[in-house]
Amino acid sequence: MGLLAALAAALAYGAATILQATGVARLAAAGGDAAWRTRAAAMAPYAAGLLLDAAGFLAGVVALHRLPLFVVQSAIASSVAVTAVLAVLLLHAHLRRGDAVAVAAMVAGLVLLALSAVEGPPRHIGSRGHTGILLGVLPVAALLLAGLALRPRRSAATVLAATAGLGFAGVGVAARVLLLPQPAWRLASSRDAWAIVLYGAVALLAYGLALGHGSVTRVAAVTFAVETVIPAGIGLARLGDRVRPGWLLSCVVGFALTLGACLALAGHAEPVAEPQPLE
Repeated sequence: MGLLAALAAALAYGAATILQATGVARLAAAGGDAAWRTRAAAMAPYAAGLLLDAAGFLAGVVALHRLPLFVVQSAIASSVAVTAVLAVLLLHAHLRRGDAVAVAAMVAGLVLLALSAVEGPPRHIGSRGHTGILLGVLPVAALLLAGLALRPRRSAATVLAATAGLGFAGVGVAARVLLLPQPAWRLASSRDAWAIVLYGAVALLAYGLALGHGSVTRVAAVTFAVETVIPAGIGLARLGDRVRPGWLLSCVVGFALTLGACLALAGHAEPVAEPQPLE
């Protein structure tokens, strides 16, 4: 169940990126003078993409309750491979030979990670641990402010991309240790739930600002690297995530293949769709 949920999250995120790119392209094709109904129809794919993002997030939470962070975060990062393949099928993009090799390497890496992971809930971290995760959003937010003040733009883009990665990493860690209360309405007072919201807000803001300062490829590569490596280390060091005995080398190779392929495919993180005329 955990592995299926992680793969579902990757598929949802990858497809959401394509839908959002299509919506933006259709809106541009419609023009600023188009009727509101025409503009609303053009943005329908974008809205569908947002719904898929939400579905991917929920699937990721389900996966994080069952699998180690190094597996789930790697699987979610692999959504860039889904985006690359769908861009070829739906947006008539061209997949270079190196991209095809990267997609194959990512699949092999995920298989190795899935085989090497020990399924199970996280270690109990106590009240201080949950509070510490929530308070960790403060230095991440401070890094966001520091990135905005940096010059030149290239340096600002790198810092903001790293901030986005830390924010997404915080979301993953908080979701891994999230305690689901009974009744469900008590989730509004959960430190882990608030951590997810705050880390997510900082991450999305930082990622958007980073894209305004640097290239998609560079920003996505830095973000993917941070949001994959940092949670994996935290999970292994503090949350009781474990590797199956005798499978450590396979785990390391799988993680390296997945991360390397993700970085190679980073340029597909925000595909640009060719404007399609509305019928």
